Amino acid sequence: MAACIANSSESTSSSPFSLNSNQCQARSKFCRSSFPNLVSCKTNNRAGKKVSCSSKNILLVDDEDEDEDEQLWLKIREEALCDLEQEPMLSKYYHSSILSHVSLESALANQLAMKLGNADIASDALKEILLSVFAEDDEMMRRAIRDDLRAVRERDPACLSYVHCLLNFKGFLACQAHRVANKLWSQGRIVMAHLLQSRISEVFAVDIHPGARIGRGILLDHATGVVIGETAVIGDNVTILHNVTLGGTGKVSGDRHPKIGDGVFIGAGTKVLGNIRIGEGAKIGAGSVVLKNVAPKTTSVGNPARLVGGK
Repeated sequence: MAACIANSSESTSSSPFSLNSNQCQARSKFCRSSFPNLVSCKTNNRAGKKVSCSSKNILLVDDEDEDEDEQLWLKIREEALCDLEQEPMLSKYYHSSILSHVSLESALANQLAMKLGNADIASDALKEILLSVFAEDDEMMRRAIRDDLRAVRERDPACLSYVHCLLNFKGFLACQAHRVANKLWSQGRIVMAHLLQSRISEVFAVDIHPGARIGRGILLDHATGVVIGETAVIGDNVTILHNVTLGGTGKVSGDRHPKIGDGVFIGAGTKVLGNIRIGEGAKIGAGSVVLKNVAPKTTSVGNPARLVGGK
């Protein structure tokens, strides 16, 4: 595709969401044609059954020099074509969501905008904002998006494919929308950041304050009911299940939320409260209430949480 699917023919000069010339130039990098329209379509599903696609319009791409990011995007397109072999009636949906886009950022911005937009907030305007943030924070945002995508695919047995995650996993989508809200928050665009937080909460049932800092390789499994407070910090490669709260005790202000180390696993229904630290590689059992620091590479369970079995 040589053009970005962003309804660019419509003027945005009078819109309160309109971009300046530098932002427009930055976001254009996600609208250039840099990938083949046709890719191979051969994959294995979770059940171990081989799925082959016989479309005559499919071209095998096998370039050892291709960038890893390009390979991931080509894999997503490949999976989309395979899905269409099985469900042709989804052709329009897959085309508008995946196959009409030339980059992962463009497809992601479109997916988030379609879900978060409403009668008062146009999807096109939201998409412009999302694309501009992806472009401004180029390398860090690109790495985080791809690491999150791989984390879901590798750590969630229910994830069938990358395209399945991109289109259907609300934990992944909520996390990427939060990354945009956090960037806006850091730029002083408080109103827009809070607006995104509100829409994320309404649409995905995930409430993350835009001030919260989140690392890469994050898996929000199921994600419903996840609440993360303003001063919370989450490291890399963290897994958080549904109905988890990283909140305050209600007794202090300022820096009042948990700090989660790299590689931590937090079970469903867990409440981690206060400015406490969960050490690297620690595991918190489902339904626990954690009020004190948890040492690295230990397991804690219960209410109140207690150490189980040492390191």
